Amino acid sequence: MIATLTDKQLEAKKLCMTQATFIMLFGGSRSGKTAFIIWLIIMRALKSPESRHCSLRFRFNHIKESIGLDTLPKILRLFFPDLKYTLNKTDWFVSFPNGSEYWLGGLDDAQRVEKILGKEFSTIHYNECSQIAWASVETAQTRLAQKCYIDVNGNRIPLQNRLLFDCNPPNNSHWTYQLFIKHLHPATKKPLEPSNYLSLLMNPADNLQNIDKGYIQMLEGMSGTNKQRFLYGQFTDANPNALWNYDTIEKWRVLDTDKPQMLRIVVAVDPSGADEDQSKNNDDIGIMVVGLGIDGNCYVLEDCTVNAPPKIWGSVATTAYDRHQADIIVAETNYGGGMVKQVIQASRPRTPFQAVTASRGKHVRAEPISVLYEQGKVRHVGYFQQLEDELCAFSTFGYTGSKSPNRADALVWAITALFPQATTKKEQTPVRHVPITNFFNK
Repeated sequence: MIATLTDKQLEAKKLCMTQATFIMLFGGSRSGKTAFIIWLIIMRALKSPESRHCSLRFRFNHIKESIGLDTLPKILRLFFPDLKYTLNKTDWFVSFPNGSEYWLGGLDDAQRVEKILGKEFSTIHYNECSQIAWASVETAQTRLAQKCYIDVNGNRIPLQNRLLFDCNPPNNSHWTYQLFIKHLHPATKKPLEPSNYLSLLMNPADNLQNIDKGYIQMLEGMSGTNKQRFLYGQFTDANPNALWNYDTIEKWRVLDTDKPQMLRIVVAVDPSGADEDQSKNNDDIGIMVVGLGIDGNCYVLEDCTVNAPPKIWGSVATTAYDRHQADIIVAETNYGGGMVKQVIQASRPRTPFQAVTASRGKHVRAEPISVLYEQGKVRHVGYFQQLEDELCAFSTFGYTGSKSPNRADALVWAITALFPQATTKKEQTPVRHVPITNFFNK
């Protein structure tokens, strides 16, 4: 049985029958946005012989895993079960019987981008476009130049070229909001013709026939900001003074299979000062595991944070030390001084230990670490929702979260131990989208 589009995807189909060149589908996680765009691209490829189409994402490994090995074959199997096609896993493009091609690319791979953008296309799709710099979008769209045709009752009709976008909405300072919601050019801020920049909100509730109910429940249990973004598909308010933002964290996120060999691993502890009787009424004890890879970047490996008395959190920290074959445990000792070291040594005798003392405010210590994130020097291996919420609550004026940022504090201690020279004031010059900028400025 051939699958059918959801009601919301049918609404997106109508949007794509207009004369607009720029079309964005935005909204919550697993709402069917990308699946519909892939279906549309295949339809366009089949209707127009020898046409060329591409999907681009910031990182090639991510588009290979998410589209090339997952969504694309699913769409082909469910909607086009009898279609014969060839998937070239060297250059990563699909060939159809009528000579049309569908390419996949990552903007972090200069050689691959050069091969793809040396061609002309009739469809360019920016997948997870909140992670892509506007300069890269503009450069890639110069390749939307292929002239193709479709047959309508024996007449050759030009195939309208399309720029398609999808994303979980970032904050309202992002170019996606400026372009599709405010209809302003992201660079010049000049007004644009709204009819050429169309968008549609698609949320998980619109895709219930294709997702498990437990997934919706999981999204409903998220924190306020993440719930707003991934369940309801809403753009969040930008904090101009924020040290971190979700898009930067997401841009550099890696899968466990992508992380390199570690040269050094640190377990960092930020204790709350709780004793055996008080732990339930105290803040969490931040325990983070961070490694320094052979590529020179830091990788956040595990969040072991607990709310427990010393005997338990000491065991959690030393167990993480053994599990990751770490080199040292570092801990902030403002609370209890030598007590922290005693807790660690009691749990695991002769564990290498380094005490650190907070002499500056939290946001002052955090600021150089946030710069390392901007530079791509710190990458999360997987997802750390509570840690990321704490990081994004830091601003240049202080911490704005509701509770103490123990996870973030422990992370700062770990990265400071791994990058002692890179966390000084002189290194605080953010560099955004280094791989893309270097390529496009050649």
